[in-house]
Amino acid sequence: MENNKVHILDHPLIRHKLAIIRNKETDTKQFREIIKEIATLMAYESFKDVPTQEIEVETPLEKVKQTVVKENSIAIVPILRAGLGMVDGILSLFPAAKVGHIGLYRNEETLEPEEYYCKLPVGIEEKVVMVVDPMLATGGSAADAIKMLKKRGCKKIKLLSIIAAPEGVKKVADEHPDVDIFISTLDRCLNEHGYILPGLGDAGDRIFGTK
Repeated sequence: MENNKVHILDHPLIRHKLAIIRNKETDTKQFREIIKEIATLMAYESFKDVPTQEIEVETPLEKVKQTVVKENSIAIVPILRAGLGMVDGILSLFPAAKVGHIGLYRNEETLEPEEYYCKLPVGIEEKVVMVVDPMLATGGSAADAIKMLKKRGCKKIKLLSIIAAPEGVKKVADEHPDVDIFISTLDRCLNEHGYILPGLGDAGDRIFGTK
């Protein structure tokens, strides 16, 4: 896909873990653990441009200048509910990051998004915001969540999804050309029910053990 804002993080370790979560026989415990591990690997790459600052550290031998992640510079915003499964994986790298939550559903009559929950950290407009959702299917929820963040003044937004369909990537890229989209794999298409093929089924159900 020719778009310099779409980044496919194709790494052997991620491919190995993808094979596990795609497998219908993978149980809830292992599925949850692997989702977290993939999120950690993807966050490592997608935050290469994280805001930094220089500090002075004293080693046992002398003082030295070191670069560290700028304090209070990152916010993670999972899209409920499946996005929750990725949060701990990112926090393992950035334990001081603030976490917000966005919940959306689609009005069955108007087909327009309806917000049912939104709780964001104070000062989020000054942070690098990572929106997380394991599956980027139609792209509707992700595009709407990004729109909500922009309305609240956020200027630096990234989207992190493990598996994406071309339809979802295109929708987010078309509506938010300024947002970097990070995925681990681009699957074939959506089926008539909006599921990604080959995909892995419903990520939320498999993370939380529901049907």
